[in-house]
Amino acid sequence: MTALAFALCIICQVFLLSGQLLFKHAMDPGNGKGNSTARMFKLLALGILTQTVYFFLWLGLLENHPLTRIYPFEGLNPVMMAILAWLVLKEKLPVKAWIGLALVCVGIGIVSAT
Repeated sequence: MTALAFALCIICQVFLLSGQLLFKHAMDPGNGKGNSTARMFKLLALGILTQTVYFFLWLGLLENHPLTRIYPFEGLNPVMMAILAWLVLKEKLPVKAWIGLALVCVGIGIVSAT
């Protein structure tokens, strides 16, 4: 895999995760920020935009690279989302969750190395 393909896979995940966080913030009425309808639609629009960018970047990667090399990056999505939920949304992650996330990363590393 080229450095460009690797970077694009990471960028895809950033767009996917940011869209998911934007959707969460848009639909969370209890976030303490007085979620107005205008704010909700703004966050939804930004979320849709980031998801759209992700989608077309991912299609480009699928077109030009073997699926076996780029698909393991999709497995990072739950790991990165759990970490972002912990960091950004201040959600609690029990020890078992951290162990599971570490095991997922090890599995992705094994699959990607072959």
